[in-house]
Amino acid sequence: MKLVSYLKNEHDQLALLVDDLLFDMEYIHPDLPNTMSMFLNYWEDCIPVVQRAEMAIRDGNKLMNKGVPYDSVTVVSPVPFPTSCRDAYAFRQHVAAARRNRNVPMIPEFDQYPIFYFTNHHSIQGPGDIRCMPDHLEKLDFELEAAIVICKQGRNIRASEADEYIGGLMIMNDISARKLQLEEMLLNLGPAKGKDFCTSVGPWLVTLDELSQFEVPCKEGHTGLNWNLRMQCRVNGVEVSDGNLSSMDWTFAEIIERASYGVDLYPGDIIGSGTVGTGCFLELNGTGKLNDPNYIEQWLNEGDEVELEIEGLGKLTNTIVRDEDDFSILAEKKML
Repeated sequence: MKLVSYLKNEHDQLALLVDDLLFDMEYIHPDLPNTMSMFLNYWEDCIPVVQRAEMAIRDGNKLMNKGVPYDSVTVVSPVPFPTSCRDAYAFRQHVAAARRNRNVPMIPEFDQYPIFYFTNHHSIQGPGDIRCMPDHLEKLDFELEAAIVICKQGRNIRASEADEYIGGLMIMNDISARKLQLEEMLLNLGPAKGKDFCTSVGPWLVTLDELSQFEVPCKEGHTGLNWNLRMQCRVNGVEVSDGNLSSMDWTFAEIIERASYGVDLYPGDIIGSGTVGTGCFLELNGTGKLNDPNYIEQWLNEGDEVELEIEGLGKLTNTIVRDEDDFSILAEKKML
C-alpha cells in the first residue's frame, strides 16, 4: 500500500493512493484515523482494514467515486509531524569514498556497529520548495537516502525482531549546507546548522507487503530485511547519482536495535539509511578532483530542481528557493 498525507482545509489528511487517486481514511471506514500520526499509533488495527479496502477499490468497489486525483492536491511529508528523526550511516561505499577523498584511511569502527545522529524533526517536509538562507546556498548538497517509519513502540529491540517495527519505506533527501556543516564539525560536534533547516521525505509511505517482491538477502554477517531498489538523483533533469538500496551494509533492523538500546522508539519516529554510494555532491566532487585536478565542483543552486527516485518508492521532487531574509551567520563569525 501507498499512504499519502496532503493538505485538506489547511490540515493534514491521510489517504490511500490507488492508481493516482487518493481515498481519505474516513471514506474507507468512519473509525479510521484521518492523520498519519494517529494511524501509526493504531497501526496493527488499521492496516488490515485499509488492505481490504484497497483490494475492493481495485475490484471496482463503489468507493471509486470518492477518489481525489493525486495531482490536484498539495502533498506534504507522509509523516507530517514525526516524533523524532534519526539519520544513520549504513553504506560502507559512501563512507569509504568520502574518507579516501580526504586522504584518510577507512575507519574500522564502521564495521563494528551502526551509528546515527538526530536531526530536526520539525524541519521535515515533503515535495515542493526548499527555502534556503544565504549560508545554506554555500555548497548546498542533496543526499540520496531511503527512510523507514516506526509503527509501534519498543525498547531494547533485537535486530532479529526489529523488522516488525517498520511501518514502511519512503525516499529521504537529507539536504545539507556543506560550508556550515564542515566548519562547525571542526569542533567535533554536529552536524547542526548544516542540516537542521530541511529534510525532505516522501512522496508517500510504502508498506512492506508491497516491497516483498524486491527482497534480497542482507550482507553476510548481518540481520534483517534488504531490498533490491535502484536509487537515482537527477538535478534539472540530469542524472548525477545511481545506486541501490541493497548495498546497505547495516540493515534497518540493526539500526533499530542500536537506536532502541535503553530508550523507547515511538510510532512516527523516522530513521534514514544514510547516503548511498555516489549519493551526494560532496562525495562526487571529492572523487572528481581526485581523478582530475581540473574538475569543477558541483553544488545545488537557487532554482534547481532536485528529483530523487527509488524503485518502488516513487519520485521525490524539490526546488531550491532563496529565503527573503538575507541574514548570514557566517558573516557573524569571530575572526582570530
